[in-house]
Amino acid sequence: QVQLVESGGGSVQAGGSLELSCLASGTHFVTVVMDWYRQAPGKTRDLVATTTRGGIPQYADSVKGRATISRDAGNTVNLRLNDLKVEDTATYYCHLVYQQMQDSPELQEWGPGIPVTVSS
Repeated sequence: QVQLVESGGGSVQAGGSLELSCLASGTHFVTVVMDWYRQAPGKTRDLVATTTRGGIPQYADSVKGRATISRDAGNTVNLRLNDLKVEDTATYYCHLVYQQMQDSPELQEWGPGIPVTVSS
């Protein structure tokens, strides 16, 4: 079983920066993609940034130019957000697509979510 542990959230003033980290742990899994999503109160859970299968990061328009997603050689994915805006306030979720072995069906796992509050 795979588990995701997120860290780095909290309260930040508008214009500031923060970095979120997510560690995937478990046995017998191969990471396919790691992403970050976010969900504001009363809204849908939306993709913020993804590492993609081709390795070229992609970003939501709302964070493009302000966000950087990176993945290390292991199973950690980081999301740095600069020039934070009040509208970045949300619960951020780490998302993992993985296989238990090469060529097996793809599975997915979500982290529990970590709150980010941006104040003006």
